[in-house]
Amino acid sequence: MPSELEELVGFIAHPNPKVRQLAIENLVPYSTAQSSIFKTEELLPVKHLKFLVRDDPKISEHALTILINLSGDREVLEAVATDEKFLGIVLTNIADPEEPNANLLSMLLANMAKWDGLKGIATQKQSPPATLGSDENVLNQLIDLFVKGADGSYNKKADFNYLAYLFADLAKHPEIRQYFVQKQEYDDVIPLNKIKVFTEHKSDVRRKGVASAIKNVAFDVPSHPAFLDEDGINILPYILLPIAGNEQYDEDEMLAMLPDLQLLPPDKQRDTDNHIIQTHVETLMLFTSTREGRDLMRSVNVYPIIRETHLRVDDANVQEACDRLVQVLMMDEEPDTKKTESGVEEVEEDEDEDDQIVEV
Repeated sequence: MPSELEELVGFIAHPNPKVRQLAIENLVPYSTAQSSIFKTEELLPVKHLKFLVRDDPKISEHALTILINLSGDREVLEAVATDEKFLGIVLTNIADPEEPNANLLSMLLANMAKWDGLKGIATQKQSPPATLGSDENVLNQLIDLFVKGADGSYNKKADFNYLAYLFADLAKHPEIRQYFVQKQEYDDVIPLNKIKVFTEHKSDVRRKGVASAIKNVAFDVPSHPAFLDEDGINILPYILLPIAGNEQYDEDEMLAMLPDLQLLPPDKQRDTDNHIIQTHVETLMLFTSTREGRDLMRSVNVYPIIRETHLRVDDANVQEACDRLVQVLMMDEEPDTKKTESGVEEVEEDEDEDDQIVEV
């Protein structure tokens, strides 16, 4: 015999919208406390929830909230992420400038990216809204939503911050790393150049996701020249500024630094999230994979910034990351440094996987 809660779950498919709304509203807390009630009858409640995403905005809000919370369960995640029709609905709705639940859709997409098969999104296309100014490539649309969401100029009810987590997880896949470093035909801009500017944004979620996305794309060693090229991605200022504080350096040290790192104001603060600092330092470590990367970081005096970060950030993981980077930057090298078969020295580093399943 079904429990009272299981009976309540059954009412989310009721033909009366008032009954559906009352039932689903009361079920939201149980999506984290007692998620098993949504997994009965071969996940039939999950199928109903996916359908309700297209319902009245308030019902849709609760359905999305429950799906976001349930997607930490691998079985539910698979049922949601492998449903191509449902994914199409999510992608269409999130691009609608009048969509009231666009932020929840961003969160759900970020969780769905924990399913490796979502990398297929790289080849998906859909007609973009005229106001978005994008092309048919779904990833381009999501990037443009993320950029325009930063100032609320596209959808007044959405900031799209959680798309940063989506980008971070997608960037674990080689084919999507390639996407992030290639100019797009419709606007002649490299996607990574669009998101790198948010490494000092006020949103912790946006900064953390972008930092992880940059790091994961940086695992593509052949793209490092573009990363470090002042006329390409020019990533170093966007990584170094968040980890720099208001420290005073000797004139000789300061003048050798990148122009953006010189004469920082007295009120300059380094990022308050130690995990983000660690991520940026680990990204710099990835750039030591090539002799060119090491030489550039030495020439622009990255070492003093890392030295001060090590001294002033009381976090064992940050200090360990700084130690590893300093050891590489300060070592003596001969002109004919031994290289691996791929032409670069190997640097072991883990892809950034600290972005947990989002819950509401």
